[in-house]
Amino acid sequence: MSYQAYLDAVEAESGKTPRQLLDLAAERGYGPATKAGEVVAWLAEDFGIGRGHAMAFYGVLKNGPTISDKHVGTTGNHRDASTELHLDGVANRPPAAG
Repeated sequence: MSYQAYLDAVEAESGKTPRQLLDLAAERGYGPATKAGEVVAWLAEDFGIGRGHAMAFYGVLKNGPTISDKHVGTTGNHRDASTELHLDGVANRPPAAG
């Protein structure tokens, strides 16, 4: 599953885009220095999000929307189209190039 697919699943489960969740996290005082377990517990309690998906969100909270290019352009299960993750939701995603 690509990193973006994990974030898309978080959106589907929570009803919130990753950007909206980042805003909610900021309202709670969560940021890059917040412990992963605290964010995982919040997402599980408020939205029923499992640990794996919550950790993908935590990665964005901690490191921002840019990911490694390790899987960009590959053909495996973990491939991503870009190093930039789309945080504004599936419905607002720009069309794929090509």
